[in-house]
Amino acid sequence: MKSTIKPGIALGLIVVVWMYIIGFAGWYKDPAMLNMFYMVIVFQIVVLVWGLRLTAAEGKAYGSQIAAGMVISLIGAVIIFVGSYLFTTVAFPRYFEEIHTVGERVLREQGKSEEEIRNMMKLSAPMQTPLMNAITGVVGTLMTGVLASAIIAFFVRKK
Repeated sequence: MKSTIKPGIALGLIVVVWMYIIGFAGWYKDPAMLNMFYMVIVFQIVVLVWGLRLTAAEGKAYGSQIAAGMVISLIGAVIIFVGSYLFTTVAFPRYFEEIHTVGERVLREQGKSEEEIRNMMKLSAPMQTPLMNAITGVVGTLMTGVLASAIIAFFVRKK
């Protein structure tokens, strides 16, 4: 069990720390730097390789390896949910306003009309809440977890 708990906690903490680095650095306000957030995918893959190597050493076969990867991702996702919610409600309560402003600026620079910008902003608004943002982080973590685990487990499973 420790072979999934430690990596799961590590995954959650690494992603949350990275989220706050992006926040305090102000990268979320810079369209070019905002993409740095996607480093969390690399972090998750590295943690899953570590965790699945631990579970392979316990003799787990392919299916059990995928399940272990999901447990690691689920533990991480819970921590990410809390960290994300606190990020947008406590640490950066104006986060969505600032993202909205950046989004409008980018769309203007792309030559979109005011009506197009209004419509695009209106479409994205329901997802721009602390709860929906945190849920999106959970879903992304779990989806990445199952896909990456299926691939990683193929290479690190008990043979």
